[in-house]
Amino acid sequence: METKIRQFRQEKGITQQELADSVGVTRQTINALENARYNPSLLLAYKITKILGKQYIEDVFQLEEE
Repeated sequence: METKIRQFRQEKGITQQELADSVGVTRQTINALENARYNPSLLLAYKITKILGKQYIEDVFQLEEE
């Protein structure tokens, strides 16, 4: 799963730690998400989407079809 978390996070001027604190996970989890090493739960994806100021989960997370 490809994400635009890093891009949108940097546009908002927030750090990985600030985003992690806002959604209740570790900075390492945010790093893993940004580097496509972890697929989030639907609830976590929703929280991240809202913190980043986007309306739809699909704006932040793109499913890669196999």
